[in-house]
Amino acid sequence: MSRPPLLSENEVRARLATHPAWTIRDGCLQREFRFAGFSEAFGFMARAALFAEKLDHHPDWSNVFNRVVVSLQTHDAGGVTDLDFRLAAEMDRIAGS
Repeated sequence: MSRPPLLSENEVRARLATHPAWTIRDGCLQREFRFAGFSEAFGFMARAALFAEKLDHHPDWSNVFNRVVVSLQTHDAGGVTDLDFRLAAEMDRIAGS
């Protein structure tokens, strides 16, 4: 699979306008999700993992009880690409936001 091109700062800013819960931090697309409890958070992660596997694009994330913190970057491209925004959009959909 070929490496996706990096998005410019302007492209990232434009896409963030349609994903207001996401921010750029340390060169990554980041968001914190909060759920009613651990089972709901874990279920979200399981569904997101299936989509990530289809994309062959895997998040850096952590889970503590009802919180899931996600950091997305296309490591082999060295920054944020379309893949990151595709995964972010699906995570938003799964979370119902």
